Amino acid sequence: MSEWTENAHPVEGIDAARLGEPATRLAGNGRMIQIAAQIRILVAVEAIDGRKGIDAIAQLCREKLNADPFSGYLFIFRTRRGTAIRVLQYDGQGFWLATKRLSKGRFQWWPTGTEPARTLRVHQAQLLIAAGNPEAEAPPSWRPLSP
Repeated sequence: MSEWTENAHPVEGIDAARLGEPATRLAGNGRMIQIAAQIRILVAVEAIDGRKGIDAIAQLCREKLNADPFSGYLFIFRTRRGTAIRVLQYDGQGFWLATKRLSKGRFQWWPTGTEPARTLRVHQAQLLIAAGNPEAEAPPSWRPLSP
């Protein structure tokens, strides 16, 4: 057994001994796209063709959303049928493109309006990715502790 697997701690549910050293390093902390509090999130109002790749979606960011795909924004797009969403983000080294396709049903909530995109807060994006309603009432992101 290598020194790495003997001394390594499991990485958030990833079994280092089972995956091996290279795969464990690639797995990092078990997260691909991080949705941290400081991330700015744009949801495109208009649906896209779900077959589009990174370059085509980055071009849509420029043309349709008037946003720089290299800005660090998290861009969320819905497919035409509404059964899947595509998430694009540039992390400083390259692009991440993730897809969530529902096994049943469609994403019920989606923004409408004349603007090309809508800004969401982090907890709203997490609700959307979980196929929930981002407009549902949620506790404030910060509450003072009572003495």
